[in-house]
Amino acid sequence: MAGTTFTFVSGVGAQLSGRLERPEATPRGWAIFAHCFTCGKDSRAAVHISRSLARAGIGVLRFDFAGSGIGGSEGEALSFASDVDDIRAAAEAMAAAGMSPSLLIGHSLGGAAALMAAAELPDIAAVATIGAPADLQHILSVFRPEDLDTLKSQGEASVEIAGRPFLIRRSFLEAVEGIDIEKSIASLRRPVLVMHSPLDQVVGIDHASRIFLASRHPKSFISLDTADHLLTAAADANYVGAMVAAWASGYLPTRTADLPQVEVAKGVVATETLGGKFQLKVQSGEHTLFADEPASVGGLGSGLSPYELVSAGLAACTVMTMRLYANRKGFPLERASTTVLHEKVRDMMPTDRFTRTIVLDGPLSDDQRSQIVAIADRCPVDLTLVRGSDVQTELLSSPQAVDPTGLA
Repeated sequence: MAGTTFTFVSGVGAQLSGRLERPEATPRGWAIFAHCFTCGKDSRAAVHISRSLARAGIGVLRFDFAGSGIGGSEGEALSFASDVDDIRAAAEAMAAAGMSPSLLIGHSLGGAAALMAAAELPDIAAVATIGAPADLQHILSVFRPEDLDTLKSQGEASVEIAGRPFLIRRSFLEAVEGIDIEKSIASLRRPVLVMHSPLDQVVGIDHASRIFLASRHPKSFISLDTADHLLTAAADANYVGAMVAAWASGYLPTRTADLPQVEVAKGVVATETLGGKFQLKVQSGEHTLFADEPASVGGLGSGLSPYELVSAGLAACTVMTMRLYANRKGFPLERASTTVLHEKVRDMMPTDRFTRTIVLDGPLSDDQRSQIVAIADRCPVDLTLVRGSDVQTELLSSPQAVDPTGLA
């Protein structure tokens, strides 16, 4: 999964630089990530959270605010008001590109900006904040007294924050004094998720309490436990992404699979053969195969392992979907094959990765090949893996009530 460049123009004509993190399959929805004060779209938190959401099927735009001085975004000075305007401009640009966002996610000051911007964006269905301040007065703590004096007397000052110089104007102070974030939250009337670490040394946990109390229902709070303010640990950032994705699922647009299942599947029964430690007889209707584990872990190596069976389902579904599409379009696809590799990836949430390699034989044009590969991302099994499923379990009261082999 690699981000793609997405540039757009702010409300005042500045060119803003962003990166789109696209899901491998059809997106469940789109989101905008607003970075923290003096951070940027390529901060550890922004990258990990955005990619975690993309793995969960939610496309994300992360971009640099005007005046941030990084990432290629234009703009002369840091301004909270322009941050809010930049989020609105990003939403408009995404909508124009056919990726209308339903979710805003803001980190630290970006969270406050997201709350303010959502009020003017009717298509935003929900807002999630991470370590966000409940007021802008908190920002003044990063300035030295002499910098504030220069701002008040001269109208602007070059201030060093986190080792980098930023141009600050008097309008920044005026915004701090004139904007009531809690009042705006109370009138927002959108679902809000507040995420905050009780050990946050930059923005205290009391700010989370104020945002939560000001929000109308439905609202939720998730403690980030031992995480630091910047979410420098990849595990913390991945956790945030996973929690936001799970929470937001109820507020994203409803989507259905583009290609329906060809035939309703029969139930699958797996029964121990007792001929080895792991060997199973797997049956579905008239079809039978064996599942097992390799000899290296105590199995007989007589069949596919459980994850190989899942990979087989993805590979088979991919080839069938491509064949249906190629036939429908009249493309000269002679033969298609797919190899699927499953692995566990450390510091990624979720940890499972399925890598799919496709081979297409036949006199296909480059455009036809691209279309066929694109439709592979919308095969039903792919969508099931990306979006997640509901698994229910029940125990039969009598083991003899049903013959699991179907041979009785």
